[in-house]
Amino acid sequence: MALTLVQKKAVVSEVAAVAETAHSAVAAEYRGLTVSDMTELRRKARAEGVYLKVAKNTLVRRAVEGTDFECMAEELTGPLLFAFSLEDPGAAARLIKDFAKENDRLITKLVAVGAQLHGAGELERLSKLPTRDQAISMLMGVMKAPIEKFVRTLAEPHAKLVRTVAAVRDSKQAA
Repeated sequence: MALTLVQKKAVVSEVAAVAETAHSAVAAEYRGLTVSDMTELRRKARAEGVYLKVAKNTLVRRAVEGTDFECMAEELTGPLLFAFSLEDPGAAARLIKDFAKENDRLITKLVAVGAQLHGAGELERLSKLPTRDQAISMLMGVMKAPIEKFVRTLAEPHAKLVRTVAAVRDSKQAA
Protein backbone atom coordinates (compact mmCIF):
# COMPACT_ATOMS: atom_id res chain seq x y z
CA MET A 1 0.00 0.00 0.00
CA ALA A 2 1.42 3.36 -1.03
CA LEU A 3 2.00 6.10 1.51
CA THR A 4 0.06 9.31 1.28
CA LEU A 5 1.88 12.63 1.12
CA VAL A 6 1.06 13.29 4.78
CA GLN A 7 2.48 9.91 5.80
CA LYS A 8 5.62 10.51 3.74
CA LYS A 9 6.14 13.89 5.40
CA ALA A 10 5.70 12.27 8.81
CA VAL A 11 8.32 9.63 8.01
CA VAL A 12 10.76 12.26 6.74
CA SER A 13 10.32 14.48 9.79
CA GLU A 14 10.64 11.53 12.18
CA VAL A 15 13.85 10.24 10.59
CA ALA A 16 15.24 13.80 10.31
CA ALA A 17 14.64 14.42 14.02
CA VAL A 18 16.47 11.20 14.91
CA ALA A 19 19.33 11.92 12.47
CA GLU A 20 19.88 15.33 14.09
CA THR A 21 20.68 13.78 17.46
CA ALA A 22 22.18 10.42 16.43
CA HIS A 23 25.87 9.65 16.88
CA SER A 24 26.23 7.10 14.07
CA ALA A 25 24.17 5.29 11.46
CA VAL A 26 24.30 1.87 9.83
CA ALA A 27 22.40 0.85 6.72
CA ALA A 28 21.97 -2.88 6.15
CA GLU A 29 20.18 -4.93 3.52
CA TYR A 30 17.51 -7.05 5.14
CA ARG A 31 16.35 -9.06 2.11
CA GLY A 32 15.32 -12.56 3.17
CA LEU A 33 14.74 -11.93 6.88
CA THR A 34 11.52 -13.31 8.29
CA VAL A 35 8.99 -11.30 10.25
CA SER A 36 10.05 -13.01 13.48
CA ASP A 37 13.70 -12.12 12.75
CA MET A 38 12.77 -8.46 12.20
CA THR A 39 10.67 -8.47 15.38
CA GLU A 40 13.61 -9.85 17.35
CA LEU A 41 15.93 -7.23 15.82
CA ARG A 42 13.53 -4.43 16.76
CA ARG A 43 13.25 -5.77 20.32
CA LYS A 44 17.03 -5.82 20.70
CA ALA A 45 17.28 -2.32 19.19
CA ARG A 46 14.83 -0.89 21.73
CA ALA A 47 16.79 -2.50 24.56
CA GLU A 48 20.10 -1.05 23.34
CA GLY A 49 18.91 2.49 22.56
CA VAL A 50 19.05 2.15 18.78
CA TYR A 51 16.44 3.72 16.49
CA LEU A 52 15.56 1.21 13.76
CA LYS A 53 13.60 2.17 10.65
CA VAL A 54 12.71 0.54 7.37
CA ALA A 55 11.79 3.32 4.96
CA LYS A 56 12.02 4.16 1.29
CA ASN A 57 15.45 5.35 0.28
CA THR A 58 14.04 8.53 -1.30
CA LEU A 59 12.40 9.48 1.99
CA VAL A 60 15.58 8.81 3.94
CA ARG A 61 17.57 10.89 1.42
CA ARG A 62 15.30 13.83 2.17
CA ALA A 63 15.44 13.19 5.90
CA VAL A 64 19.23 13.19 6.16
CA GLU A 65 19.69 16.43 4.20
CA GLY A 66 21.52 18.92 6.35
CA THR A 67 22.60 16.35 8.95
CA ASP A 68 25.86 14.51 9.53
CA PHE A 69 24.45 11.57 7.59
CA GLU A 70 23.96 13.44 4.33
CA CYS A 71 27.02 11.56 3.06
CA MET A 72 24.88 8.39 2.92
CA ALA A 73 22.31 9.85 0.51
CA GLU A 74 23.95 8.86 -2.78
CA GLU A 75 24.73 5.29 -1.73
CA LEU A 76 21.20 4.29 -0.71
CA THR A 77 20.10 1.49 -3.03
CA GLY A 78 18.05 -1.61 -2.48
CA PRO A 79 15.91 -2.60 0.49
CA LEU A 80 17.70 -1.07 3.46
CA LEU A 81 17.19 -1.06 7.18
CA PHE A 82 18.50 2.05 8.95
CA ALA A 83 19.90 1.90 12.49
CA PHE A 84 20.77 5.14 14.29
CA SER A 85 22.78 5.12 17.54
CA LEU A 86 21.12 7.47 19.99
CA GLU A 87 23.05 6.83 23.20
CA ASP A 88 26.60 5.85 22.21
CA PRO A 89 28.30 5.74 18.80
CA GLY A 90 28.89 1.98 18.70
CA ALA A 91 25.40 0.80 19.69
CA ALA A 92 23.96 0.43 16.18
CA ALA A 93 27.11 -1.25 14.91
CA ARG A 94 27.11 -3.74 17.80
CA LEU A 95 23.43 -4.49 17.22
CA ILE A 96 23.83 -5.12 13.48
CA LYS A 97 27.10 -7.06 13.91
CA ASP A 98 25.68 -9.34 16.61
CA PHE A 99 22.43 -9.91 14.73
CA ALA A 100 24.29 -10.63 11.47
CA LYS A 101 26.22 -13.41 13.24
CA GLU A 102 22.93 -15.25 13.81
CA ASN A 103 21.28 -14.25 10.51
CA ASP A 104 23.56 -14.25 7.48
CA ARG A 105 20.87 -12.51 5.39
CA LEU A 106 21.42 -9.19 7.17
CA ILE A 107 24.22 -7.57 5.15
CA THR A 108 25.80 -4.29 6.18
CA LYS A 109 26.05 -1.80 3.32
CA LEU A 110 26.94 1.60 4.83
CA VAL A 111 28.37 2.98 8.05
CA ALA A 112 28.39 6.73 8.79
CA VAL A 113 30.04 8.46 11.73
CA GLY A 114 30.94 12.12 12.14
CA ALA A 115 29.77 13.20 8.68
CA GLN A 116 31.99 10.59 7.04
CA LEU A 117 30.79 7.59 5.07
CA HIS A 118 32.61 4.32 5.65
CA GLY A 119 32.28 0.95 4.01
CA ALA A 120 30.81 -2.12 5.61
CA GLY A 121 34.30 -3.17 6.75
CA GLU A 122 34.33 -0.37 9.33
CA LEU A 123 31.40 -1.93 11.17
CA GLU A 124 33.77 -4.06 13.23
CA ARG A 125 35.85 -1.07 14.36
CA LEU A 126 32.77 0.99 15.21
CA SER A 127 31.24 -1.87 17.18
CA LYS A 128 34.35 -2.02 19.38
CA LEU A 129 34.00 1.58 20.54
CA PRO A 130 33.44 1.72 24.29
CA THR A 131 30.11 2.77 25.73
CA ARG A 132 29.90 6.02 27.67
CA ASP A 133 30.31 4.27 31.02
CA GLN A 134 33.28 2.25 29.77
CA ALA A 135 34.95 5.37 28.39
CA ILE A 136 34.47 7.23 31.67
CA SER A 137 35.92 4.33 33.66
CA MET A 138 38.93 4.17 31.30
CA LEU A 139 39.47 7.91 31.70
CA MET A 140 39.22 7.69 35.48
CA GLY A 141 41.75 4.85 35.52
CA VAL A 142 44.19 6.92 33.48
CA MET A 143 43.67 9.94 35.73
CA LYS A 144 44.08 7.86 38.90
CA ALA A 145 47.29 6.04 37.87
CA PRO A 146 49.80 8.90 38.45
CA ILE A 147 48.36 9.62 41.89
CA GLU A 148 48.59 5.95 42.88
CA LYS A 149 52.19 5.78 41.69
CA PHE A 150 53.04 8.93 43.64
CA VAL A 151 51.56 7.50 46.84
CA ARG A 152 53.43 4.20 46.36
CA THR A 153 56.67 6.14 45.81
CA LEU A 154 56.14 8.14 49.01
CA ALA A 155 55.35 5.01 51.01
CA GLU A 156 58.28 2.94 49.69
CA PRO A 157 61.10 4.36 51.92
CA HIS A 158 59.06 3.63 55.04
CA ALA A 159 58.19 0.15 53.81
CA LYS A 160 61.83 -0.54 52.98
CA LEU A 161 62.91 0.57 56.46
CA VAL A 162 60.34 -1.71 58.06
CA ARG A 163 61.48 -4.66 55.91
CA THR A 164 65.13 -3.98 56.82
CA VAL A 165 64.39 -3.80 60.55
CA ALA A 166 62.34 -7.01 60.30
CA ALA A 167 65.21 -8.76 58.48
CA VAL A 168 67.71 -7.66 61.18
CA ARG A 169 65.31 -8.86 63.91
CA ASP A 170 64.87 -12.24 62.17
CA SER A 171 68.63 -12.67 61.75
CA LYS A 172 69.26 -11.88 65.47
CA GLN A 173 66.52 -14.29 66.56
CA ALA A 174 67.94 -17.01 64.37
CA ALA A 175 71.42 -16.56 65.85
